Amino acid sequence: MKVLDLKCSHDHRFEGWFASTDEFESQLSRKLVACPVCSTTEVSRMPSAPRLNLSASRSSSSSDQGEKEAAGSNGSNVMQAARPPQDADQALQARALQFMREILAKTENVGDRFAEEARRMHYDEAPARNIRGVATPEDAHALMEEGIDVMPLSVPAALKEPLQ
Repeated sequence: MKVLDLKCSHDHRFEGWFASTDEFESQLSRKLVACPVCSTTEVSRMPSAPRLNLSASRSSSSSDQGEKEAAGSNGSNVMQAARPPQDADQALQARALQFMREILAKTENVGDRFAEEARRMHYDEAPARNIRGVATPEDAHALMEEGIDVMPLSVPAALKEPLQ
């Protein structure tokens, strides 16, 4: 099993597990490897250091040495990450995209009929359900004046494609 460090064209970093390097290359060429944050298939492999276990006796002495180094000069047991933590902005963006995907999955897209459908639901002329769509600022303001709750939501272009 190969664990590869990957990066998409939007600089989101993630790891992928593949049976071999050839399998990774095959999946990459068929556009099967996608970023978990933005779903782009423009993915590249990042440099990473391999871990080699040469023998059981050497690995135990190496791990003892590693534990001593991790303990530091004060003797406390501090584990250090193998790679730097994800940038705070990227983590926030990932959470926002995940939230947006959930909204899209749990709502019905009524398109340009948003204001009309929201009114029909409000006045019990249509079944109540979670909807999303497009409305002009004037329509949104009129809906709010009628007591109909609306919330503007900007959907990133990457999420406007069909959900998988």
